[in-house]
Amino acid sequence: MRNVRKTFGPVIALEKADLVVHPGTIHGLVGANGAGKSTIIKILAGIYRKTAGTIRIFGETIEDVTPVAIERRGVHFIHQDRLLVPTATVAESIFLRNEPRFGPFLNHRHMRRRSKELLHRYFDLELSPDTLISELSTAQQKIVQITRALAQDARVLVLDEPTAALIDKEVKSLFKVLRRLRDDGLAIVFISHYMSEITEICDTVTVLRNGVDVGVVDPREVGIPRIVEMMTARNTSEMYPRRAVALGAPVLSVRDLTCEPYFRNVSFDLHAGEILGLTGLLGSGDKEVLKALFGQLRTDSGEIHLNGERVEFRSPVAAVSSGVAKIPEDRRAHGVAAGLSVRENVSLASLSDVSSRGFVNRSREVEVVSGLIDDLNIKTPGPDQLVKNLSGGNQQKVVVAKWLNCNSQVYLMDEPTVAVDVGAKIEIFELMNRLAEEGKALIFLSSDLEEIVEMCDRTLVIYRGEMIADYARGDIDADRLLAAASGAPAERGTPAPVRRSA
Repeated sequence: MRNVRKTFGPVIALEKADLVVHPGTIHGLVGANGAGKSTIIKILAGIYRKTAGTIRIFGETIEDVTPVAIERRGVHFIHQDRLLVPTATVAESIFLRNEPRFGPFLNHRHMRRRSKELLHRYFDLELSPDTLISELSTAQQKIVQITRALAQDARVLVLDEPTAALIDKEVKSLFKVLRRLRDDGLAIVFISHYMSEITEICDTVTVLRNGVDVGVVDPREVGIPRIVEMMTARNTSEMYPRRAVALGAPVLSVRDLTCEPYFRNVSFDLHAGEILGLTGLLGSGDKEVLKALFGQLRTDSGEIHLNGERVEFRSPVAAVSSGVAKIPEDRRAHGVAAGLSVRENVSLASLSDVSSRGFVNRSREVEVVSGLIDDLNIKTPGPDQLVKNLSGGNQQKVVVAKWLNCNSQVYLMDEPTVAVDVGAKIEIFELMNRLAEEGKALIFLSSDLEEIVEMCDRTLVIYRGEMIADYARGDIDADRLLAAASGAPAERGTPAPVRRSA
């Protein structure tokens, strides 16, 4: 793709952007939200029409780029949304729109046999071809997507955030397969917000910023800091903005909270102006603690006090009305209504503030929402843009804006930086600091231990449903946190300390 230009009315999304990928390589594509990654890939997929530029596939110039034309030339896309039919079998999904036939009938026997061969050859996976997609794990569904492309003799694979919903073990297995496909001569485009993955798996990387490719680099030679600087035009020393906030009185107090089988006897205090870290390994119970605090899980015993008064949240509605907000990890499923506009999403949780006698005051709503769009630097043509058309990072900002509009007192943040780029992460961290400076109280749950170490005043560690550590800022590093989360002794056989606030 050479000198690609794309405009949406007066907005220039791409300007003279290049993307050149060679056979037998894994080529990374990175950039901040709104940099043009999704646009250039949608042009390649035939979803958008380019305003200018040329597209060549194995030397052939393609003028009429359509999804069918591109797929015929061996270019296949593995989207972040898995786009599989839940009630279809593995074999049916792999051969969808490419079914082998026996006369006028589908050759199910051939589909099953061929599916088993492909899964075993490329993934060393013994998976029944009759298994329903709904019965597969996230990683297995991703494998089915890739196998479908390989069954159609793919020559180029474009993977959009392929590891976003995978655990570490599954990521390693995927990388092993991608390296094998690369060695077989496939060209692979790898899009990810995780810089450590880019440097681990990619041979070369194209960096986009504001619709222009600002360079093609070898990630192992230049390193993560240089790539981040190219993406954001900011020094990586700004990654974790510092703050100095004097903590206030306890806002949220939890005593011996239990919700079997997820967690038991969890106790802590959360102060005004505090960012409290919460972490644990997958299945430890840390996410369920947040759900219980937001009324999504009914607890068995224990007490929750908000501003000194005992509360019992039987539903998220009760939590919201008391000033508790939650930023969910899966923003598309639980954070935004993708089919509604930015304006409608932001005002959704606070309609009473922009309504009178049951009718929304549109001018007041637009005024409030436009202020938050500017405040959070949400990249959108306007408040009436559909949220589904925004990048992941900007969708996350819409979720935050919705709860900022409610003027909540306690913010429960569940993996707020998952699948957003470095620039958006910095903006989210700056927002967290601003909320703390305003006296808000935050619980920050993250599996990224470096984020926890750098951003939090204190950190709670959950191990198999029990709170086993309460570390003050400055007392920990990522290695020590991982050891505690794994249940290992903190130091020379001494258990990690658990402190309760007075």
